[in-house]
Amino acid sequence: MDIQKIRSDFDILNEKVNGKDLNYLDTSATSLTPNVVVNKQVEYYKKYNANVHRGVHTLGSLATDHYEQARMKVRKFIGAKRFEEIVFTRGTTASLNMIARALGDLVINEGDEIVVTEMEHHANIVPWQEVAKRKNAKLVFVPIEEDGTIAEESVQSVMSEKTKILAITHVSNVLGTINDIKTFAKIAHDHGAYIVVDGAQAVPHMKVDVVDLDVDFYAFSAHKMLGPTGIGVLYGKVELLEQMEPTEYGGDMIDYVYKETSTWTDLPVKFEAGTPMIAEAIALGAAIDYLEEIGMDNIHDYEEELVKYAYNRMSEVEGIQIYGPSSDKRAGLITFNMDGVHPHDLATALDSEGIAVRAGHHCAQPLMKWLGTNSTARASFYIYNTKEDIDSLIKGLERTKEFFSYEF
Repeated sequence: MDIQKIRSDFDILNEKVNGKDLNYLDTSATSLTPNVVVNKQVEYYKKYNANVHRGVHTLGSLATDHYEQARMKVRKFIGAKRFEEIVFTRGTTASLNMIARALGDLVINEGDEIVVTEMEHHANIVPWQEVAKRKNAKLVFVPIEEDGTIAEESVQSVMSEKTKILAITHVSNVLGTINDIKTFAKIAHDHGAYIVVDGAQAVPHMKVDVVDLDVDFYAFSAHKMLGPTGIGVLYGKVELLEQMEPTEYGGDMIDYVYKETSTWTDLPVKFEAGTPMIAEAIALGAAIDYLEEIGMDNIHDYEEELVKYAYNRMSEVEGIQIYGPSSDKRAGLITFNMDGVHPHDLATALDSEGIAVRAGHHCAQPLMKWLGTNSTARASFYIYNTKEDIDSLIKGLERTKEFFSYEF
């Protein structure tokens, strides 16, 4: 990988922050966007700005072709068998809410159990809480191991004949833990349950094959994988999507409206009410082209190298506590705290040096409670980051210690 060539594709990296070169270490929140993706979205508005599916004029046909080509790119990118299994949504959160409502209505009854983990993003906990309330079902949590991983035995221990759904993240947005989804999918299916996976932190950073993993549903967002904000993907096995009722109504998802009832169109449009995110879907397709040109295996290998380097360097900084598993068991992020310094103060101090990190509870308050803290700082890495960025982070941490009069 030519990292300097990649960096030249991101104009934002030429920006100054507080008079310093930008060092962007907040990809887990949202990735930067390369020029080719920005240009592709602008191209839609400049050349074929029209609605999709219904129009017979030239612009409408062009827009539809580009929109559906993007869907096919997503299908291929995650290894899905059929284009009908790719539903465009507003993002991972919208996808998980859709599944919680539609699948919950289909399979959850009073007394049933929904299994989740304590490391989930709120978007993969709260919707299931609401299903449990609505259906008088029970939410069951998989315990986390001391090193921040999820053990196969722990998942087995909470599954029962009452379990109908296992909802789990592929990669923790706080710990960086990479969960063994293929194994967990088999456990779920052996118990007659369905598995729903939050893939927001996995799809941008490693090759994902939903057929090989044998997941029933898989959700992710464009804005974490070099794409635009406002669009995401829900993958679902076609036989399950066909059984589920839509959760929004209007626009292309309707086949025919009678005075007293209506019928729905075919998948995947059945779940895409209203005017879809046309420009965003087309730009997502461009982001996938960009990632595939680099190669997902190359991206994964490079991030492994970066996170190992960052983990080792940060471990040498006295007063830094790193959360989660060792560098060989995590994706490209490190969540940490500095003794005696609030994470928000730490992030503010680093920002003064042009270094962007995240601070807060990261939409994972049950996990924060498990960690025994209210908030943390997080540095996350991607293909446009370098070891020099990490070196700058280390210098920033040392200066922050000095600023807060650190004593050991």
